[in-house]
Formats: sequence, structure tokens, C-alpha cells
Amino acid sequence: MAATETAERTRRHAPASRTQDETKHALKTTEFLAMVGVIAAILIATAVSDSLNDVRAWTLVAAVSIGYIVSRGLAKSGSKYFGDEDPVKRDDR
Repeated sequence: MAATETAERTRRHAPASRTQDETKHALKTTEFLAMVGVIAAILIATAVSDSLNDVRAWTLVAAVSIGYIVSRGLAKSGSKYFGDEDPVKRDDR
């Protein structure tokens, strides 16, 4: 009798299994929108200003992009993939 009560209690209080990824898709994050906005601002400032040359602007764009890539990598580090497709063997649909 005690074994069935323990099994029932364990089943009732067991956490539901995760069925989705821990982090959002990259296009759904505010970091992506912020990166696009900052890159647009840099390129507009380059077109308007005489003091910001092309080389410096593209260096800033590269730095912003690298920062975004590193932040997404840190956000996804340690999270498991819960999708229904195999990430290595994807079919092109």
C-alpha cells in the first residue's frame, strides 16, 4: 500500500517535460532588432557626416555584429535542442 501511495505522489508532483527550446529564435529577440537599428544608424551617420569615413563605419558594423553573435552564443550555451527535426540532417523543404 505504501508503494502505491509513493508512486502516486511522485507521478502527481512530477514536473512536466519540456517541449520547447530554452531560448527564443534569433529573429524574435530584442537584441536582433537593436542590432539592426544600430547598424542602420551607423550607416545613416556615415552617409550624412563628413567625419565618419567608410572604413570606420564598416569596422563599427562588424563590431556590433560580433557583439550580437557572442551574445546569442552565450544565450544558447548549455541549452538543449528540443525541435522535432534533426539539426544535423535537415531536409531542404
